[in-house]
Amino acid sequence: MRIRPAEEADRDRFVAAILTAFGTAPEDPVPDTGHWWSAFEMDRGLVAEADGAVVGTAAAYSFELTLPGGAAVPVAGITSVGVLPSHRRQGILTAMMRRQLTGLRESGEAMAVLLASEAVIYRRFGYGPATFTQQLTVQRHRAAIPGGPSAGAVGVRTRAECGELLPRLYDDYRRTQPGAISRPPLWWARGAGRPPVAHTPRLIAVHHGPGGRPDGYASYQVGTPDPRTRARVLTVDEMIASDPAAAGALFRFCVEHDLVTEAVFTTLPPDTWLRWLLADCRAAAVTRDQDWLWVRLLDIPRSLTARGYPVDGELIIEVGDALFADSSGRYALSVSGGEATCVRTDREPDLVLDVGDLGSLYLGGLTATALAHAGRVRPVAGDALERADSLFRSPVTPHTVHWF
Repeated sequence: MRIRPAEEADRDRFVAAILTAFGTAPEDPVPDTGHWWSAFEMDRGLVAEADGAVVGTAAAYSFELTLPGGAAVPVAGITSVGVLPSHRRQGILTAMMRRQLTGLRESGEAMAVLLASEAVIYRRFGYGPATFTQQLTVQRHRAAIPGGPSAGAVGVRTRAECGELLPRLYDDYRRTQPGAISRPPLWWARGAGRPPVAHTPRLIAVHHGPGGRPDGYASYQVGTPDPRTRARVLTVDEMIASDPAAAGALFRFCVEHDLVTEAVFTTLPPDTWLRWLLADCRAAAVTRDQDWLWVRLLDIPRSLTARGYPVDGELIIEVGDALFADSSGRYALSVSGGEATCVRTDREPDLVLDVGDLGSLYLGGLTATALAHAGRVRPVAGDALERADSLFRSPVTPHTVHWF
């Protein structure tokens, strides 16, 4: 078995291998919908070969990640990591992940991100869950919202009629939302993803602010009635809004839609305030709660100095990295006037943790106190957890809706 860089000539075998690893097979595409793999950057991929056949794959996209404080930094978006069922438990996955992360470090990448198909796999390689998402289901007959609609208006278009509107609105949103991932133009052009990136037919509710400028959208579909119960569900693929007024108006539009029995919002932040618009808050129920974006810090000083911090302070952290011994050690994180520095130190640590748990803290989606209660972070100094919680907090809850 050997692992080598992928080439464009490998594309068909690469796709066939990852689909087989996921337990699916290629199908003829629906016209104009594209395939999620059509935006693969083959020069960033790896293939594992045995007897001339591709038996394992790993790939990376070139994204930007928005951090607390507003900086957008380059990240490697890891995807399509898989091994054929016939070749599992032979060390192929571990070898590919080591090779991939080593290559990213050598090329100067500060961090990598992924969506984990299985949570227990990626902690072994230094990833930690950093953003979370909820599905909210609202019963239509109980969905009264007091007061009149906010200023502005909502209009409905088809996905095909939206042109460049959705990419522009999404890009405006992701630049201000910690945890958001960029969507390269190629993704939109090829429909390489899930709706609304995919060109799959959808209705798009577009909110226009008081000045008439579009400032948010909700991509949705209304299902067919259940033949027995007559239940009919409106499912929102994605809701993007530049401000609370636009988000509230789009939420109202969906939950007050006629001829449906419930509205399902599939990708909302875990602390969404939208349910509190309802006169009966129990009309909304969280029907799924899951991790989403996982973060792997490859250059700890660069990563920690790239983001913003809401308070000044200092924290000495001792980081363990089972994959890269030269990354393990103690770091002094100092924040003054909103500017951070991070350097190696031999001072006694305030906090001891694994690099994956530092990834979980990085965007502010988890607190050091929560991880300490779970036994994942060990405080040394008496006030270490309080200082860490204050430093790593994000004023805006980190959230990721992009699927890759």
